[in-house]
Amino acid sequence: MSSNRPVLVVEDDVWARLVAVVLDPATTNERRDAYGDFMSPDEPNFGAWCERARQAAGPLYPSDVRLVSSSFDLHTNLPDACAVVVESLVIGPQELKSARHLKLVYKYGTILRNIDLAACKTAGVKVRGVRRRANIACAEHAFALMLALARRLNRLEGLISVERLPPSQRPYRPFDRRHTPGANWARFAGIRMLNTSTLGIIGLGEIGREIALRAAAFGMRVVYFQRKRLSPSEETALSVEYEPLDSLLAQSDWVIPQLPGAVSTVNFIDAARLARMKPGACLVNVARAELVDRAALLDALRSGHLGGFALDPQYEEPGRSDDELLSFDNVVLTPHIAGSPRFNGLADIEEVITGLAQELAP
Repeated sequence: MSSNRPVLVVEDDVWARLVAVVLDPATTNERRDAYGDFMSPDEPNFGAWCERARQAAGPLYPSDVRLVSSSFDLHTNLPDACAVVVESLVIGPQELKSARHLKLVYKYGTILRNIDLAACKTAGVKVRGVRRRANIACAEHAFALMLALARRLNRLEGLISVERLPPSQRPYRPFDRRHTPGANWARFAGIRMLNTSTLGIIGLGEIGREIALRAAAFGMRVVYFQRKRLSPSEETALSVEYEPLDSLLAQSDWVIPQLPGAVSTVNFIDAARLARMKPGACLVNVARAELVDRAALLDALRSGHLGGFALDPQYEEPGRSDDELLSFDNVVLTPHIAGSPRFNGLADIEEVITGLAQELAP
């Protein structure tokens, strides 16, 4: 190897680069301070967390951590690597051929389709993955948003007295309790259930699968679309059914686009696809705002074709207080908190570092 320190090649994801913050003394103080500030809402003593993670790393600290963002950078650095951490970069026969010292491929996630498992086995390279807690948090937030829309929580919260009722719900007319229950005494309409409804997920990646697993527990029918259909065994395990995109849009009561950021996915949900959605269906986006054409979205909300919309993160950060989306009573907006709290991501990285230490131990 090029030095006495272990060489770890890490795909340069904004979270995975924490491996370098913890293990590589060459990481700049500017970067350490930036992460300390970023973690402060949930981990006020980031320095102490780093020290705990270093203790778990044992002889892996210090390491030479090389952050790579392309296949070219990956190939350039593989000859010295004893381990590689990847999210989307491919590890196959060509990569393994040049990785003379490689012992471990660590997937920053659980879907291993970018890693040639057979080639790794032949080369004697172990493969591990991590079920990312931040992805689980995003899935939970998707359900929080769906439930908020279904139960109208953003509009009904706190409306517990006659005096607090909006003008549209006045005058108060009590039910005849001699004969009937008293539930929903304020006569609010439009409340929905998730149970027995159809959820359409566009893209069953890491977060899409976490959403599907939870939808089954709610008794929802889950349909999905993506370019490559899952195997029958995967569909059974996730309790999902494949549908072409137009069919998914037409059938679904809830639509969640869970696609990666790319030129091809900008405005993926455009005016034509919004028009194909089932009238009154709701759109929930916990991926990235630009998946949905904003102008077309506003038109669909104004016309009433779209039954509801929820978004995290927003089109601008911070957003504007005069955003027209805030004027709709069937829209729920949250300030980029789906993956929170921060210790989700910190626990993911700590698990990766511990796993690296276990597999690379002498």
